[in-house]
Amino acid sequence: MSQTEPFTTEIAVRYRDLDPENHVNNAVYGTYIEQARLTYLDHVLEKAADDSRVVIAHLSIDYQRPVTLSDESVAVTVRTTELNDSSIPMEFELRTSDGIAATGESVMVTVDEDGDPRPIPSAWRDRITSFEPAL
Repeated sequence: MSQTEPFTTEIAVRYRDLDPENHVNNAVYGTYIEQARLTYLDHVLEKAADDSRVVIAHLSIDYQRPVTLSDESVAVTVRTTELNDSSIPMEFELRTSDGIAATGESVMVTVDEDGDPRPIPSAWRDRITSFEPAL
């Protein structure tokens, strides 16, 4: 199940995403990233994201241009950059028809029922490495 192109999720820009300046609010970019990340996990792990016991330990977003309602949608690409013992760093790119709107990075950490870090399940590691040819 190797992926040659970046995994991409297309997300519609909604009126409710806009701030008073008619730009997508900066916090909504994080929601777009979250939606793309969950879609990626559902696809790669072939299971519902609700079954995945992960927390976000880090999220950063670099804004490059505003997104507006006239953009209609944002294409969010997702790529896992490495697999550590319990953490999964990922990169994101948010793009409209006018080019890159933002880039971002996150780190997910697999946790147990008490919220303590635990090793990435071997089945997850196998599925992600087979999906991501650069790992």
